[in-house]
Amino acid sequence: MRFCCSTGDAMGMNMVSKGVQNVLDFLQADFPDMDVIGISGNYCSDKKPAAVNWIEGRGKSVVCEAIIKEEVVKKVLKTDVASLVELNMLKNLTGSAMAGALGGFNAHASNIVSAVFLATGQDPAQNKRERPHQISLLT
Repeated sequence: MRFCCSTGDAMGMNMVSKGVQNVLDFLQADFPDMDVIGISGNYCSDKKPAAVNWIEGRGKSVVCEAIIKEEVVKKVLKTDVASLVELNMLKNLTGSAMAGALGGFNAHASNIVSAVFLATGQDPAQNKRERPHQISLLT
């Protein structure tokens, strides 16, 4: 059995555990022979990447986009846009596919998400590529 809860902006895993315990106590009243082995069977996949979270979702989903001007790519990154797009195709798409990458083909953008979590007081261990964190390069 998997409990799905909406906890607002908080992760709320402790409250979910308490809620599940209350449900199990309620069920035990109707089914006294029921054995409760554990509250978590690891199906929650808390702080771990898992296909169930990829398919059913978990937490918030955010999409961010940035447009970097050609002059900035040349001056700061010391390359041109066409080369950067080609690198993205070869490395992030082809290379990731050949390696059998899990959780999307990206430039490990989850590091950026972890930095945001740290800056906002969230638990960075919750960011384990449970959802695709994609970087799109636009020309």
